[in-house]
Amino acid sequence: MPITESQVQTALRGLVDPNTGKDFVTGRALRNVKVSGEEVALEVELGYPGKSQHEPIRRQVVQALKAAGATNVSVKVSSKVVSHAVQRGVKLVPGIKNIIAVASGKGGVGKSTTAVNLALALAAEGAAVGVLDADIYGPSQPMMLGIAGRPESKDGKHLEPMEGHGLQAISIGFLIDVDTPMVWRGPMVTQALEQLLKDTNWRDLDYLVVDLPPGTGDIQLTLAQKVPVTGAVIVTTPQDIALIDARKGLKMFEKVGIPILGIVENMSFHLCPQCGHESHIFGAGGAEKMSRDYGTELLGQLPLDESIRSQADSGRPTVVSDPDGKVAEIYKRIGRRCAVKIAELQRDMTSKFPNIVVQNT
Repeated sequence: MPITESQVQTALRGLVDPNTGKDFVTGRALRNVKVSGEEVALEVELGYPGKSQHEPIRRQVVQALKAAGATNVSVKVSSKVVSHAVQRGVKLVPGIKNIIAVASGKGGVGKSTTAVNLALALAAEGAAVGVLDADIYGPSQPMMLGIAGRPESKDGKHLEPMEGHGLQAISIGFLIDVDTPMVWRGPMVTQALEQLLKDTNWRDLDYLVVDLPPGTGDIQLTLAQKVPVTGAVIVTTPQDIALIDARKGLKMFEKVGIPILGIVENMSFHLCPQCGHESHIFGAGGAEKMSRDYGTELLGQLPLDESIRSQADSGRPTVVSDPDGKVAEIYKRIGRRCAVKIAELQRDMTSKFPNIVVQNT
């Protein structure tokens, strides 16, 4: 018995994307739906990178359509990441679709480790990703990505990004010796950040992850006023003293109109490698309460684990050292949630409008 297009729509309206929480019809993910007799062919286009999700979603759709009466089903699943709107009056950077700022109110909460693993998680899901190390005084991404050497400049004006584990990366750490301190005042630091961002030949990035220094000072203000940030991720620990500063960082982004993608709680608990006992060394429930207070999402909770530290120090962060491990799965889940939240933001339409030139004739 032939299946109708209405039956196809009904079947797909009952299917929920586990990453967005929306059905595929409401989420406008369907493309090129063709119904002929008992045959159905369609494409599912996800607005976020989800290579690991393509096959499960394909199977999910095929099963639903066969249950609805189709005998021959062809489903293709793909991802397409587009540019999204940023702060009013700030132009997008060529070669970058979306910029994710990773921030914390204070140092020592694992922000840089979270930033690099977030970038690697997005790349593992099929996105083109870059990392900008905006911590001018204490650059750590060269070490974490295991990258040595100096970036090239083909024209004497622009830098070519360095590469590590499939990521494009730039850092002041590539331009100075490891032991050289950056004894610079604020204006020099902010100028350096702008140059690193805008004078680097980024190659068609879906996401640029910016690893910010701790605090709410010059660098953060420059980022808010001059850098087109799509959304921000706040990293904290459950400790009250860290949460006080994390709240300040979150409020800063809210004041300048940058969406908060969510909160990552680092060092959430310690799992004893001998007995398996779970202990909350820095307290419990802090980030969960903070996310409720500010109406934002708790993206994930990461354990206090020696392997996370040692892997980052060795230049092979967790997502590449142990890609199938529990901690890597947490980072990948955080990455997918960030990408989904960005996909739900308003799209950038500035490139759709023509330039209007007024001439005297």
